[in-house]
Amino acid sequence: MGEAVEIVHAVNGFSKNCYEEDGHMSDDDSNRWYEEILDDDLKWSFALNSVLYKGTSEFQDIALLDTKHFGKVLVIDGKMQSAEVDEFIYHECLIHPPLLCHPNPKTMFIMGGGEGSTAREAIRHKTIEKVVMCDIDKEVVDFCKRHLSANWEAFSSKKLDIVINDAKAELEERNEQFDIIVGDLADPVEGGPCYQLYTKSFYEKIVKRKLSKNGIFITQAGPAGIFTHKEVFSSIYNTIKQVFKYVKAYTAHIPSFADTWGWVMASDQPLSIDPDEIDKRIADRIGGELLYLNGASFVSSTTLNKTLSTSLMNETHVYTEEDARFIHGHGVAYRF
Repeated sequence: MGEAVEIVHAVNGFSKNCYEEDGHMSDDDSNRWYEEILDDDLKWSFALNSVLYKGTSEFQDIALLDTKHFGKVLVIDGKMQSAEVDEFIYHECLIHPPLLCHPNPKTMFIMGGGEGSTAREAIRHKTIEKVVMCDIDKEVVDFCKRHLSANWEAFSSKKLDIVINDAKAELEERNEQFDIIVGDLADPVEGGPCYQLYTKSFYEKIVKRKLSKNGIFITQAGPAGIFTHKEVFSSIYNTIKQVFKYVKAYTAHIPSFADTWGWVMASDQPLSIDPDEIDKRIADRIGGELLYLNGASFVSSTTLNKTLSTSLMNETHVYTEEDARFIHGHGVAYRF
């Protein structure tokens, strides 16, 4: 979501951009705001307590903000990745449906996920024996290890194998197959590092071949609101449909994203989403309580409104390296 990270000082209804190089606030902190450009004529802003960190890695801009409404917020390339108060919605929706639909998941490969929250949710499953988290950006992973206390236990788990590499290359080079492959990637933005991991060739030639017999693939698929779902969500769904026999799209509203978000789950085996069975598997397999997801809410999330379901049914675009769709935003490479 959004474009450049801006620290905004409101003056009589107008905004003045104030970039803090050292991560410290100045003047009147109570009037500091973070602003994201959602589109050319639409912005989303919220008040800050402080800027905890702001820097640039080899691949991405990184910022950690302490906000008044959403708690600590991780921002990468000017796009909010997660907020302390509601990240559980995104991560529960990303991780638990494929694990609960699989008869006996033991291994998982996470593309991206440097924040650690995806691995945290996966490790909660009693059947899981190994989670490989492959993120291209060591600085982001190290930063999250230091600052995101909710994930410290996951980062130290013996079940977690952290690999710093391009996820496409790492997955292609490995001989093993995985029960679950997860795309916890940044949104496809022009000049960013991730858009090739949303293409048909990648799904077909690499992802599908690295799934075990009952394997399930899941990816975050970008904004899925009434006005935003055609940016990439419908295209990602249609692309995955060209590769897998069984494909299920679902959505949930995430307050800090200021939009409904979408995920696409796929397999060559039927995906069972019976609500009673899902509740039973939650009780049997997962340590601790889920905050958002249960059987009924997951089944409900797969029932899309008429606008979305019509768009997905009629979508013809297939994601390729030569014909990609991007959401509003930028990657570090875009600036050079």
